[in-house]
Amino acid sequence: MKVGIIGFGFMGRMHYRCWKAMEGVEVAAICDADPHAVTDPNKNKGNIAGAVGDVDLQNISVYSDPSKMFADKKLDAVSITVPTFLHAPWTIKALEAGLHVLCEKPMALNLSEGKAMIDAAKRSGKVLQIGHCIRFWPEYVKAKDIIESGTYGRVIAATFQRLAATARSKEGSWFSNEAKSGGMVLDLHIHDTDFVQYLFGMPGSVCSHGVTIPGAGLSHVVTHYCYSDDKLVTAEGGWEMMPSFGFEMRFLIALEKATISFDHRRQPTLKVCPVGGEVFTPPLGNGDGYSRQIEYFVRIIRGESVPSVITSQQALDSLRIVEAERESVQKGKRVNIA
Repeated sequence: MKVGIIGFGFMGRMHYRCWKAMEGVEVAAICDADPHAVTDPNKNKGNIAGAVGDVDLQNISVYSDPSKMFADKKLDAVSITVPTFLHAPWTIKALEAGLHVLCEKPMALNLSEGKAMIDAAKRSGKVLQIGHCIRFWPEYVKAKDIIESGTYGRVIAATFQRLAATARSKEGSWFSNEAKSGGMVLDLHIHDTDFVQYLFGMPGSVCSHGVTIPGAGLSHVVTHYCYSDDKLVTAEGGWEMMPSFGFEMRFLIALEKATISFDHRRQPTLKVCPVGGEVFTPPLGNGDGYSRQIEYFVRIIRGESVPSVITSQQALDSLRIVEAERESVQKGKRVNIA
């Protein structure tokens, strides 16, 4: 399988690492409008380690224009890891060129763009997967498995938190331009919104409270996802932390007979506290969310029978929930999700 990567910042390098580790896969082409993005190993850094390092360009063609890459190289699939405002146009062009597409999250800036991407995938008959990597993250996978097993009863409450210093560490970049990134709720908070949907399905409504900073948009939000039963599900996201704070992601899930706790800065990161017995850390799957989502993408392309983890419609639904969260903050009241 020959693959290309469009966009070689932090996420492009992360995808490169994961693709290079896959058997039967060749990274044949890399494309970035910035010539220094490919050659400078320290140019782009993110919240998770694993993307910084030298790139072996032997036998890899380098392009500055994706259209030329599509025309020159006989590729099977492409990772699209460009700024969010470019997700829809380059995904659609790649699908029209006959390529399977793994596009980074968020899917697009709005529902209209997301629907156009899905329509293009249907016309092409190719796979379109959106990179909601948290669905594949070992600790999150294990939490879902524990909940669905029913061993510890039903969920009473669940809270998710994701905090970063992006507003200051990326000041002046496309991240800080809400028209290009979608702002904090689409770039950061949507990770947890999507996982809430993955765990519990679509909420009937949302009630969100947030802080909007002039010129920066909605920068901190707390959302209550409302379901027909009495469980309490909330998520908090914000990227106005100070640079020395760094990045933190965690969750706490209370079941009838156990509590599940995750904090990515703690060792062990995942703990299960049962009603009887000692606290324990269950075994986790290998790899991280990035590598596991690419493995899943390859298996889907190859036609293997695998349990469904992510569909393009579900990615669109996560956009729909986030749009309702924004509306709830603006209106100061609960918003129903159609």
